[in-house]
Amino acid sequence: MADDTAMTHAPGAASKREAAPGVEQLDVKAVNTAEDRQLYASRQKVYPKLAHGKFRNIKWAVMAVTLGIYYLLPWMRWDRGPNLPDQAFLIDFANQRIYMFWLDIWAQELYFITGILVVSALALFLVTAYAGRVWCGYACPQTVWTDLMIAVERFWQGDRNARMRLDKKPWTLDKIWRKTATHASWLLIALATGGAFVFYFRDAPTLAVELVNGTAPAIAYIFLGIFTGTTYLLGGIAREQVCIYMCPWPRIQGAMFDSDSLLVTYREHRGEPRGPHKKGESWEGRGDCIDCYQCVAVCPTGIDIRNGPQLECIQCALCIDACNEVMDKVGRPRGLIAYDTFRNLEAQQHGETAPPRLIRPRTVLYASLIVVVLAVMGVGLMNKTVLETNVLRDRNPLFIQLSDGDVRNRYTVKILNKRYEPRTFQVAAQGLPGAQIEIVGFEGMQSPDIEVPASDLRELQVHVTVPAEKLGDLEGASTPFQFVINDTQAETSNSVTTTFRRPE
Repeated sequence: MADDTAMTHAPGAASKREAAPGVEQLDVKAVNTAEDRQLYASRQKVYPKLAHGKFRNIKWAVMAVTLGIYYLLPWMRWDRGPNLPDQAFLIDFANQRIYMFWLDIWAQELYFITGILVVSALALFLVTAYAGRVWCGYACPQTVWTDLMIAVERFWQGDRNARMRLDKKPWTLDKIWRKTATHASWLLIALATGGAFVFYFRDAPTLAVELVNGTAPAIAYIFLGIFTGTTYLLGGIAREQVCIYMCPWPRIQGAMFDSDSLLVTYREHRGEPRGPHKKGESWEGRGDCIDCYQCVAVCPTGIDIRNGPQLECIQCALCIDACNEVMDKVGRPRGLIAYDTFRNLEAQQHGETAPPRLIRPRTVLYASLIVVVLAVMGVGLMNKTVLETNVLRDRNPLFIQLSDGDVRNRYTVKILNKRYEPRTFQVAAQGLPGAQIEIVGFEGMQSPDIEVPASDLRELQVHVTVPAEKLGDLEGASTPFQFVINDTQAETSNSVTTTFRRPE
């Protein structure tokens, strides 16, 4: 929609300078320097320039995949049968379960979610040990949405130089409509982001209609507003400030690097001494860096990678793309800025190379823990039952002694049918001599069929009575026995141990 050439230069703007033939030397400074790093500093607005190259293309691809999954997943359908939600991924608080395609996680199985979170954390540690903050540079939600917001800003206002000139211009009609279009687009993206979030908690098509009609639950509007506001503020306004100041991960990941971690690195031994290069000049006695500042201009956090490893670097490698493009123009080898390890950089000082070691103690530890947790989760999934039973004995009173001397205990039996179709069950007692079972609502029926709807819970009030002549066969005042729940259609059963109380 706008580009650098479409906008006029601000009054007094200097003509373009060249760091080398065909390479512009940009007037840009890093937001920090090695000599002056203050704990509290006023924000310097960053205007990232569009980079071109392999890593920029990877970032576009990751953005497309991650945003596509986030926005479209709630709209995917998955048939689970009648009277069950057909949303592929749904967090159903009302029914206390999470639907994930073919897998249902019930409230009693939240340890699976814990396992997923643990594996995710360990995977992040492993990736950090191998390649630094690549999560931050490519897949972190803050990075993805900030990248999207910058792309929208670039569409309406042009690339780096054009945006800088626009900000310096007085408020003309041209500036007003460009700024308005930018912020309106950001708000639409933020609204779509908030909407997608609430769609994960209720049927998306139904909730979308309710949101438009004003009939959605209040909590839906509240979270829609929260996520709209935070997406607009963090992705559109705060941007790199979140990565530098608000996020704790940069401080944590410093303890996870070692000499074999691949980090975005400026190869100082090759680049120094730096300086502009004129056509026809020899490269002898000088470095390959022509001091064009292209690496600074494309950096989304506004740092100069030539100052060495920095907390602000998110390992996005856009500076690598920018530098490689410059090296191609000046006829020098690529890789002045590259993913490299401290150990290899030290070896290069002596004319040697030291390939990164993939197998080392910390990576083996992280990988081993991931395998162990995945194995435990796998065993849990393979042993995941489709029937669960819970029994609670009535403690007030502990027992009831009938007029004929029989003793009765009362129990609440809960049968959870996790299948996608209704099932019929029978309840029996095992290990209690002479016990008679009576289910409230099925009085006078022996071994009645109890129907439990698909993916539902049924609660039964059960009376267990032991005749007076059998009381002497019991082990004591408290006798353990088992409730056995038989699935009449699948010939499977589930048993729960409880106790029967009688007078001492």
